[in-house]
Amino acid sequence: MLRAAAVGLCVVAAAPAFASVTNPTIGRLLWSEEFNGASLNTSLWTPYDGNGCQINLCGYGNAELEYYSPNNLSIADVPFEAGTRALAIRALRQTIGSNEFTSGKIDSYGKVQVQYGMIEIRMATPQVATGLWPAAWLLGTSPQVWPRKGEIDIAELGHRASAWAAAGAPSPDHFVGANVITWSQAACVPGNESCAASTAWQTKNWYKPQASLANRFVKYRFYWTESQMRFTVVDNDGEHDMYDAPLPVNSTALQAPFYLLLNMAVGGNFTDAATPSQVTAPLPATMYVDYIRVYELDGKGEVKLGNQVVPEVAGRFGVFTDNTVVNNKLVAGSTSDIFLWNGASTAAGNTLPYEGSNVIAWSYNTPGQWFGGGIQSRQIRDLTNYRNGQLKFRIKIPANVSFNIGIGDTYTNQNWVNFPANTTAFGLVRNGEWATATVPVSTLIGPKVALQSIADIFMFSGDNNRLPTSAFQFAIDDVVWESGTTTQEPPTPAGITQPSATTVKFTEPTGTWADVHYTINGGGQLNVRMLKEGSVNAYTVTGLKKGDVVRFNFTYWDPARNGAYDTAPESYTMK
Repeated sequence: MLRAAAVGLCVVAAAPAFASVTNPTIGRLLWSEEFNGASLNTSLWTPYDGNGCQINLCGYGNAELEYYSPNNLSIADVPFEAGTRALAIRALRQTIGSNEFTSGKIDSYGKVQVQYGMIEIRMATPQVATGLWPAAWLLGTSPQVWPRKGEIDIAELGHRASAWAAAGAPSPDHFVGANVITWSQAACVPGNESCAASTAWQTKNWYKPQASLANRFVKYRFYWTESQMRFTVVDNDGEHDMYDAPLPVNSTALQAPFYLLLNMAVGGNFTDAATPSQVTAPLPATMYVDYIRVYELDGKGEVKLGNQVVPEVAGRFGVFTDNTVVNNKLVAGSTSDIFLWNGASTAAGNTLPYEGSNVIAWSYNTPGQWFGGGIQSRQIRDLTNYRNGQLKFRIKIPANVSFNIGIGDTYTNQNWVNFPANTTAFGLVRNGEWATATVPVSTLIGPKVALQSIADIFMFSGDNNRLPTSAFQFAIDDVVWESGTTTQEPPTPAGITQPSATTVKFTEPTGTWADVHYTINGGGQLNVRMLKEGSVNAYTVTGLKKGDVVRFNFTYWDPARNGAYDTAPESYTMK
């Protein structure tokens, strides 16, 4: 059985002119995870450890009641199917902090991503009753916030009684649904401030089996092309569609790569259990996933393993420009989005472009209120080659307005630089006309922003200490990063040293054990369990030469948090 385990591996199927989800031709297996090993493969999966509060999203945005613990995950023999080993996700009545339940959750972010094809998941769920919420689903790899990145729910059980009863199901274990959630302007209504649009809204999106789904395997299939999606369940009596017809791909978010998630929540607003006392599901309970397989769909499909963010080529990178010659650039509405953060103070303006036919033009209409906005890339950008360069942009704004320019990474770090009113800063001449500012990247990123993982690539805001006292028009154009010509080398990243001209040594001081995942010159990834050297984990690679590029990151066990964690990818060039 194919089980790809090399980060950087890309398995692609050449696509015909059209791929069909209704009369599909299922081709070769592109990738699979069979869950047959002794333990969870952390080069493919990251276990969760927390209740969401650790990322300022208590209850994971769904008012869930559980604490996700790596201890609730294992690869185990399936008790009701002899000879089958599977991922086991176990929910328990167990108190950790303020949570009265524990369960398990994993995802493949930064390790496995899928775009198009047919995804098949063989899964068995326990008796869900009231309170258990098992799910197999996908999220977009975009750094944008939910729901802009897109969500695809291949299988969800544990719905509220109002859902399964209205469909005529005799119990929640006779009902499974699928869903697709994206951002839509039409969904921006009071009470739905996230503007999340669901394909399940007032639409048949389920399968009702004759026999209970509790403690038996079925196959959940997701057929996916650039124009259509189809969800089915393969049960003993054949293949059943969850929707009456294929769904259109009506968002560019659904034409981008996605990563995989598997979990079993306890309680939450998807279920009828808002409090621990309302959970009636028999516990402990175990959800089993036998395998996940990705196949060609009419010759189309792609699976990539490992971190797919590559550094932008040195030179010029266009953030918002029409005519400036660049090596690569973002295009608003296609690879980036422009956000206005406070519509109460600011609206569309009428300033003409500095160059080309496009401009970011705003009108500030409410003196005394804050204003701001930004350009966000739809995929993570690695701008490490621009560390010694500068950000250049054109701006037309009254001289008496103070403002800030900022940048943000995917780790929530931000940094801002200030342009005081009536003052020349970073070369910007303040005369109210179009002028150019040049900000050194070293100043722009400050001490914390990670250039290898940029999401908010250009941000603009008013100076909250000096808010404008009158209305005005302002505009931004021709925003370009330049890598510069300096030959100063970037600092050596932590975790790697070069003892000789042909050798590097990896060290990871944190944790009981550690794995290093590395590639050389973009080749296949090697995953190695490091050896203990005193208080650190270490591993040495030989046979290298000057100019070789080594990309690496670590997975380590943190006993204080009782879980496995990944470090951010780094890059080192042999000297």
